[in-house]
Amino acid sequence: MDSSLLEIWQTAPGSPFLPTVGKGSQFLVGFILLLLGLSLTGAFALNRSFFNLPIYGVPASLAIAFGTVYMFCAVGVYV
Repeated sequence: MDSSLLEIWQTAPGSPFLPTVGKGSQFLVGFILLLLGLSLTGAFALNRSFFNLPIYGVPASLAIAFGTVYMFCAVGVYV
């Protein structure tokens, strides 16, 4: 596939960007991720150990991070 940058630039308007999560459902996805992250944070806080860090801590921080970005996008603050 030997496409030059000019060919890619000229064919780009024919293929619009379609996001994985639509604009109408970003608030719901963000809210669910934040709720899941806060729940996992609470579960980790009740039972802190090195063993529970990859089970509760890492997924909680990822869910809160992605939930925050989706909530920002849902209310119009684009990052």
